[in-house]
Amino acid sequence: MVEGVGDERRFGTLTLAGLPIGNLEDAPPRLLRALESAAVVAAEDTRRLKQFAGRAGIRIGGEEGARVVSYYDANEPKRSAELLTGLREGGDVLVVTDAGMPGVSDPGYRLASACAQEGIPVTAIPGPSAVTTALVVSGLPTDRFCFEGFPPRKGLARYLDDMAAERRTMVFFESTHRIAATLTAMAEAFGADRRGAVCRELTKTHEQVRRGTLAELAEWSGAGVRGEISVVVEGAGRAPADTSDEHLRAAVADLEEEGVRRKDAIARVAKETGVRKRHVYDLVHGIGETSSQY
Repeated sequence: MVEGVGDERRFGTLTLAGLPIGNLEDAPPRLLRALESAAVVAAEDTRRLKQFAGRAGIRIGGEEGARVVSYYDANEPKRSAELLTGLREGGDVLVVTDAGMPGVSDPGYRLASACAQEGIPVTAIPGPSAVTTALVVSGLPTDRFCFEGFPPRKGLARYLDDMAAERRTMVFFESTHRIAATLTAMAEAFGADRRGAVCRELTKTHEQVRRGTLAELAEWSGAGVRGEISVVVEGAGRAPADTSDEHLRAAVADLEEEGVRRKDAIARVAKETGVRKRHVYDLVHGIGETSSQY
């Protein structure tokens, strides 16, 4: 049966709502209305959610009040099952995290995945994210990037070695007490001259973006870095092309075997390796080589 066709069951709707990562003014009107009208709110930190509501001048659930339950890493599996039952019975659920978007290094993925599998509606109230905020202020390429969350505590060196060839810009989260060691390990694995940026307290009063090479950032962080931290690291560059005479000749020959005209093959090899086309031409035609006759 096609989902939504001929199915008379009435499910509730799961809404994943992004909260400001620091600046209260980043809260959109839609988020505030959703909090005021919610019947059930699952929050990563219920105390901080209530503090946020107080600063925003709203009452969660309006006059009737909402059922606010905790929803954090330790209780996520059990709480997800409870919330899923309510959604099956037609109740709506609003999920918020301490800051940023639920499901991005925060609880929310399990519940959204379970709802998607059962055909329960899932929607989102987009909000600020430390991932994209750090990316765009880093000054590093934004056209292609990957988010890696918190680097592992164990096996960090091996993990970073596996990431060293990643061509996309990388975004990480890190804690204050591990940032210096992590940056030092990154400099060793990625290269001391690889560019990076440490972004702390984004959108807050003491926001700071420190840019430099990984070696420079590791040295700077040794004095201590406080606050919520995101690290953005430049992706790996292309491997240096083999420009030896032997390789250039072989590359042209391979293209010719594939049916490419010699003239076009020479031009393509020159472009891919950065070698002057005339030099490749001379190599292929043996111009300038010393020959001996007996």
